[in-house]
Amino acid sequence: MKRIIITIVAATLSSAALADVVGRASVIDGDTIEIHGQRIRLHGIDAPEKGQPCFDASGKSYRCGQIAAMALDEFIGASPVACLERDTDRYGRTVATCAVRGVDIEAWLVRNGHAFAYRRYSSDHIGAEQEAKNAKRGLWAGSAQPPWEWRKDRRGGL
Repeated sequence: MKRIIITIVAATLSSAALADVVGRASVIDGDTIEIHGQRIRLHGIDAPEKGQPCFDASGKSYRCGQIAAMALDEFIGASPVACLERDTDRYGRTVATCAVRGVDIEAWLVRNGHAFAYRRYSSDHIGAEQEAKNAKRGLWAGSAQPPWEWRKDRRGGL
């Protein structure tokens, strides 16, 4: 039993030692968190916006962006999040890959149908997206416009 506990503690410490930002996260939306006042955009994914509508299998509209944010908040809970910085976006946010309890947050969101693989920036989550589509999980149970298209339409195509 002691060996298992030591292994778990060592794994937690080693993953934290590799992280650029570690701490309790506040969920801003389905693809953005904040740790110690630092905004972090999750790498390689794009979740629906808070006001973006999606449609269930019967065609009924629902707020999939809000659901994505709530699912992320529930998944993270009170556990510490460890993020590895990859870039900075045009809004000054850190772009990072993040994990909670050893699970890749971005892959979890995409695999569960709460976010799209953001192919413009990464091919990391295409397999997870296909898995979610095949299983009709989350937004794949009905229909959803990719968030980058929804934002573009809202800006009038600019």
